[in-house]
Amino acid sequence: MSHSSLVPFKFEFDEDGTVTVWQTSEEQTRRVEDTSYRPRMYVTTTGPAAPSRAETAGLLEELPLVDAVSEVQRRPSWRRDSESVLAVDIDGPPSAVSRVARQLHTWETPGTYRCFNVDFSPQFRYCLERDIDPTPPSTLPTLSLGVDLMDVSNPPLDSIEIDGTTHTGSPTEILDRVTAAIDERDPDVFVVDTAELVPTLFEMADVYGYDDFTLGREPGWTQLAGKSTYTSYGRVGHSPARYDIPGRVIVNRANTFFFDESNLDGCLDLVERSRKPLQELAWASIGNVLTAIQIREACSRNVLVQWKSWRPERFKTMRQLHEADRGGFTFAPDVGLHEDVHELDFSSLYPNIIVTRNISPETVRCDCHDRDDVPGLGYSICDEPGYLPDVLEPIISDRDEIKDALAEAATEAADPECIRRLEGRSAALKWILVSCFGYQGFSNAKFGRIECHESINAFAREILLDAKDVLEQNGWEIVHGIVDSLWVTPMSDVEQTPLPELCVDLSESTEIRLEYEDAYDWIAFCLMRDSEAGALTKYFGRVRGRNEYKYRGIECRQRSTPPFVADAQRDLIETLDTHREPEAVCERLQYWRGQLRRGDVGPDELVIDNRVSKRREQYTHATRNVAAFERAATMGLDISPGESLSYIVVDDSHETADRVRLTAEAGERYDTAFYDNLLIRAAVSVLSPLGWREQRIRAYCAETTRTTLRSFASK
Repeated sequence: MSHSSLVPFKFEFDEDGTVTVWQTSEEQTRRVEDTSYRPRMYVTTTGPAAPSRAETAGLLEELPLVDAVSEVQRRPSWRRDSESVLAVDIDGPPSAVSRVARQLHTWETPGTYRCFNVDFSPQFRYCLERDIDPTPPSTLPTLSLGVDLMDVSNPPLDSIEIDGTTHTGSPTEILDRVTAAIDERDPDVFVVDTAELVPTLFEMADVYGYDDFTLGREPGWTQLAGKSTYTSYGRVGHSPARYDIPGRVIVNRANTFFFDESNLDGCLDLVERSRKPLQELAWASIGNVLTAIQIREACSRNVLVQWKSWRPERFKTMRQLHEADRGGFTFAPDVGLHEDVHELDFSSLYPNIIVTRNISPETVRCDCHDRDDVPGLGYSICDEPGYLPDVLEPIISDRDEIKDALAEAATEAADPECIRRLEGRSAALKWILVSCFGYQGFSNAKFGRIECHESINAFAREILLDAKDVLEQNGWEIVHGIVDSLWVTPMSDVEQTPLPELCVDLSESTEIRLEYEDAYDWIAFCLMRDSEAGALTKYFGRVRGRNEYKYRGIECRQRSTPPFVADAQRDLIETLDTHREPEAVCERLQYWRGQLRRGDVGPDELVIDNRVSKRREQYTHATRNVAAFERAATMGLDISPGESLSYIVVDDSHETADRVRLTAEAGERYDTAFYDNLLIRAAVSVLSPLGWREQRIRAYCAETTRTTLRSFASK
């Protein structure tokens, strides 16, 4: 096999600037050293008192980390033409670029020096500057290693899961098993439950004299980043420590969005689009990958990427401010149980608005037009093609083709492996499209702009309201609508135009495909928990023709709900479907409550999985999370904000660690009253569309003396 069939997929950096490039194919893997690579940043100066380019170049050349400075032609922003800027080549690893930029920002007054192409992740930077496609073969050999978090926190390990099979034994036997699996598989990718497994295995090898133990293709391991806590959209998250081993990619299940939401094929699709190598893409956020795709487009247009973005809003009138702050379209749900309901969805509404309306940071409120293009806002949109539509259009088109292929596969005896690959790619692209709208309003977005965010919302409102008018004029009543979806039911005593026909007409008039998503025998829209208003995203219903139910926003869809309660709620919905009577649901509820009282529920079915938002000492109230924190501390577990705690409530009357028990601890006891309250809450969600709230449900359950089969028989 020729070396040309080898594909670069992993890149490692030494402090002296040497890059080790690992290349793979279906038959072999090899390493190549690149000693000539010099990461590059760009610098311009602004302000009347700013030094000239020549003076700035002279100052930069004196810095010890700077290898060379030259003048090149680049565009400092999307709205500017090419001009002379300074290209600064760094003598060191990619991390040295930020050090130079930070030092430069200490010179002169803030804003005098503007730095570009600074904060790229190392492997992505290398591929971008070397014009390398790091997409490996889809047959990439992979090895999965699973371990319990409790075991990693209290080494040595006495068990480990390798490719789904659990192995137990002494520490040296565990190391033998891992070594044998590596020798047999020679993986390019490790998929681990927690990256802490890497230092744990090496420490075990040191303690027990297991000579020459290695996980990589060469000895040793490196910590790339420590663990950290972050806040995103008001939600606290946890980023675990990241580790590296020579010649192999580590995918940490505790720190990977795309691998969990899609699969390896979905990740590799995004690697090809973003040029972000697999190891970096695995831990990257949606916005991080979207930014990488946008940076590739910027580079193709000779546009630099500003380091610290600063985009002041343009002046707006009071009317514009009022209209711009309205957000997306919502049509309050008609609370209740509705029969013969149809769901219609605009396919990728916001991304398609961006593409069809040419919305981009450099096109909205351009300087070359003075028109009222954006409904209600009066913004103009330039006729020149925007970069953001060029970024999104291939993603939208490819996902539409994948969805069509999946629909075709569903009608024939398709290869399950082919379906799995298509589903992975579709899921990965979906998340990129989902994020592109919100990213325009994100203050730290490299290429975001609030006017784009406002324009997308304005077009979305107009499209949904126009669709509502057309549907109502053709005999269809709107029972709910939100963002890009509408639920309709036939008007009584009015002739209806067939929905497929209306979908075609609306798709043509809006230039965005309106899809007939589902038909429901019935659908129920829930009340908000402490209000008489309808909840926008809480509903459930029976899908017509598929003998299945759809659940959205209710307890059985919530991550923290114990499996027992989720199963009970789904069963109550089936009971409602069968009998359509609140009384029948309450009687069935008694069956589940009886299981609790008799102690017939296994501990695994009562686990609550909650994400903690603060450190233990920062909590001021004795919550269940605090109790779980305290138990974790006594067991040697270091839980950081953003991580999850899994526990069972054993005595909710306590305010100490005795209130809960972690899932890793043995025991069968649980607090019956606490879990009974969770069952009642789940029943309220099911019966609130019929007007029954908690007080009425409890009263019926307490007063009824009639015993029926539903109250004790299992299904």
